[in-house]
Order: sequence, then structure tokens, then C-alpha cells
Amino acid sequence: MTETESNVYDVVVIGAGPVGENVADRTRAAGLTTAIVESELVGGECSYWACMPSKALLRPVIARADARRTPGLSQAVRGPLDAAAVLAHRDYYTSDWKDDGQVQWVEGIGADLYRGQGRLAGPRTVEVTGPDGARRVLTARHAVAVCTGSRAALPGLPGLADVRPWTSREATSAHEVPGRLIVVGGGVVAVEMATAWQALGSRVTVLVRGGGLLDRMEPFAGELVARALTEAGADLRTGTSVKSVSRENGTVVAVTDTGERIEADEILFATGRAPRTDDLGLETVGLEPGSWLETDDSLRVTGHDWLYAVGDVNHRALLTHQGKYQARIAGAAIAARATGERGLDTAPWGAHAATADHAAVPQVVFTDPEAASVGLTLAEAERAGHRVRAVDVDLATVAGAGLYADGYTGRARMVVDLEDEILRGVTFVGPGVGEMIHSATIAVAGQVPVHRLWHAVPSYPTISEVWLRLLEAYRDN
Repeated sequence: MTETESNVYDVVVIGAGPVGENVADRTRAAGLTTAIVESELVGGECSYWACMPSKALLRPVIARADARRTPGLSQAVRGPLDAAAVLAHRDYYTSDWKDDGQVQWVEGIGADLYRGQGRLAGPRTVEVTGPDGARRVLTARHAVAVCTGSRAALPGLPGLADVRPWTSREATSAHEVPGRLIVVGGGVVAVEMATAWQALGSRVTVLVRGGGLLDRMEPFAGELVARALTEAGADLRTGTSVKSVSRENGTVVAVTDTGERIEADEILFATGRAPRTDDLGLETVGLEPGSWLETDDSLRVTGHDWLYAVGDVNHRALLTHQGKYQARIAGAAIAARATGERGLDTAPWGAHAATADHAAVPQVVFTDPEAASVGLTLAEAERAGHRVRAVDVDLATVAGAGLYADGYTGRARMVVDLEDEILRGVTFVGPGVGEMIHSATIAVAGQVPVHRLWHAVPSYPTISEVWLRLLEAYRDN
């Protein structure tokens, strides 16, 4: 019988992705002893199967598209992408799915890394089962932070497992370009992967149950991305559900709700996310296994003064950058409570309140065109009871946009609160707009009054001059 090792720390973090790493970094910086537990690769989903590999696949696609819209350069980039080189570039950014560098970083901050499956075993207690079957019990004096993220949620279609469908993981790590690819879904993963694999040589069919793409953004975002995907050669079908799937002689067959059979080499289901909490021992502390974990704004789990849930697992904002923001808040809150050196500031926009989760969440969709947004859409602001007005500008009217690309197509919107004259939300769609969204995030998070924005002068001739056009449209209408 294997002897159980026991160790005591101030803080135990379950999950060594970017979120868990940032919690550990903040607690170590505060002088708290910290253990971090990881069952897969240190660095997590973002580093190996999400943010980094997906953007490595997409960057050559977007660069080629921009070049093709640039006079004097367009004729030089008419050929196909070098798929092998793109995939090798992706492999470089995932460190070939080796986590040595990430492990060194954890060691460098002075945290102790435990490899294995971590499960709660009662209050402030985490049991780790290592790859060799050895058991270790970690006890936390002050806090346990659950940073286990989310996984792809697959629909309950009969025989789906036998088809061996792609999820986001397979879509970002595949080593061959499928001749034909079916993408099921209309969200961020669906449109980004459709964009990437279509450009790399797949014939892509996108099946969307709803009426359009990117339904959590302003409607024009999905419309412009849908138009571009179609023009690139993708077969986009809205109002279409998959009723059954099978693999026949190596070919995937998807049958839609109208009875149509669509054949492909691979099928990607990008139909949502589920929390990685099903094998976490939540039942030992009175919580439901497999559930999202509800938290207050300091990221402390409701009803548990020692337990924190940070990142995707709390379902506040399923974005890596937002999870890292939460981690900084949670780490500061844990340290403040543990040391008692200063009180908690949990007022809106306070040092220990993740207020941006409610009011200023930024996101970039790396399609062609890019779609970027922060804060509330017009519909969300109206549902929240704000008296607002949407101000729209055609980005093609901005001098910098025309210089950026011939035939530039894009749109910008700001949602203005008419009571306070601050921005509740901003959306940009067009080539290159991803690099502009942080200015909007500052305006929304900082609650900068419209009259003050007049004094934030955009440089000419850049696409950022759209800010002036938006303010003029607000003033003149």
C-alpha cells in the first residue's frame, strides 16, 4: 500500500493554466506559500489547444488577406498558403506540446508543482493522485482556488463517439488539412476555425442552428463575418441542425433536420463549453459535481469563505484574458484576507472586485474581417434598463481605413448612456480592428464622459480616426 504524503500550504491552486498561474503568481508575490496542481500540461488550454495555436493558424490567413488588399503587393500573394509551414509555425507556438518552459516559470516564482488529478477532499483539503498512483494530501491554511477551466460540450447525438469528432482541441492541433470539413456552430471557435481551415485548403461547410453568426455581438458583426466566409468559399447554412452523424468507410456523414446528407473528412462541433468540475470532489464540500461555480466579485465561491473559483469555471466570462484579470483580483483578495494587513476593497472598480466582468469585457474574433467588442451591445444595454443610443459609422469613410486596405469594409458602433453620457459598449468590425479595442476598453472601464473623449485626439491617418467620426455622429444627430 502506497504511503500518503501530506503537506501544508497557505494556498492550493488546482489548475496550472494561465488563470491558475496568475493566482499563484499573486499569492507568492504576497509571501504566501503556494502549491499548484495540474493533471495535463502546465500552461493549460490556452497555450496548447486554444488561444496560441488558433492565432498561430490564423495569423498567416489574415496577413495574406491584408496583403491581397494592398496595391503593389496583391499580385505577389496570389498563390495558396504553405499549409505545412503554417502548421509548423503553430507547433512552434505550442512548444510542440511540451511544457518545460512553463514548469520553469512555476518553479521560478517559488510555487510547488504537483502533477496529477487534484480533487477536493473536504474543506481546505486537496487530494492529488499522481501519474504513478501515489497519493498526496495538500492542506490550505487560507484558500483553495479552483482554476480548472472548461471543456468542449458535445451534443447527445447517437453514435457521436464512434465518429471521433473534432472539438476545439483537435481543430487547433490537427497535423493534416482535411479535404472537407463540417463545422457545427456559429460562435467564436466555429468562425475562427472555419476561417483558418478554409484558407488552408479545406472545403468548409458551416451549419448554424440559429439565424446567424456571433450572436453575442452586435448583429452586424456576424453579418459581415458571414459574408466574408461565403466569399472565401465556405458553404454557410443557417437555421440548420444536425440530427445524426456516422462515419462510413472513413467518411463523415451528417444528416440535417431536413434529411440532407452532407459528407466530409472531419466534423468539428463548436457548440458550447462545460465546466471541468465533474471529477473535482465538489460533493465533499456540499457543491454539485459538474456544475459552474457561483462566486462573488472577489471570486470567492458562494457559501465557502476559503474556496475560490477563477476563470472559465465560474462562467462569468469564458475568455483567457478575463480569467487572468480575475486571477489578479482573486490573488489580491486571498492575500488581503490571509495577511490582514489591509481591508478588502470590494466596491465597484475596487482592488478586490472583478467589476469588469459585468461592464467591460473585451473580445476579439480573429476572422477576416476581425470583430472586436467591449461592454454591452445595444440590446443588452436596453435589457439592463439603460437609456441608450447607438451611434454607427461606416469604417470605409475613415481615411486610415482606405490606406490600410483597398475596398475596406467595416463598421463601428458605440452605445452611449444618455443619462451619464458615458459609453456602455463599443464594437468594431473590419480588418485590423483587433488592435483598436483596448482604446474602447479604457473608455468603457474608465467611464470616460463623451465630452472628455473629444480631447482624446486620434492620430491621422489611422483607422483610430473612427473615434472622431463616432463622436461627430453623436453630436450631429
